[in-house]
Amino acid sequence: MSDDTRVGIVLVSHSATVAESVAELAKGLAGSGSTVAVAPAGGSESGGLGTSAELISAAAASVDRGAGVAVLTDLGSAVLTVKALLAEGDELPEDTRLVDAPFVEGAVAAVVTASTGADLAAVEAAAAEAYTYRKV
Repeated sequence: MSDDTRVGIVLVSHSATVAESVAELAKGLAGSGSTVAVAPAGGSESGGLGTSAELISAAAASVDRGAGVAVLTDLGSAVLTVKALLAEGDELPEDTRLVDAPFVEGAVAAVVTASTGADLAAVEAAAAEAYTYRKV
């Protein structure tokens, strides 16, 4: 699979800073050769805390390379906003999935897996598997 047809990743947080930082971390841990398209969609359009359907839609469009888009969220209204966009049916690229995964660990797993050329189902599974990572 060529680099330009890998699964894209969108990271939705209530904070633009958190979304941008998690995107930077995930891309950094995936390695310098990774060309996975990762877009943060954090905060409100005015720059405050919150979620924005417009920012999420724009981020998804920016990472869509035809292999699907995995969307990871932090909590609450971020999840609800993505679910509403998916329900509308035409606001997000075809083959966009809301991935049930921990935000930071799931983002890293998703980006690393996408960097191998894995398909959307494999990227989703890797991110979801991050729920089982034990720290003790």
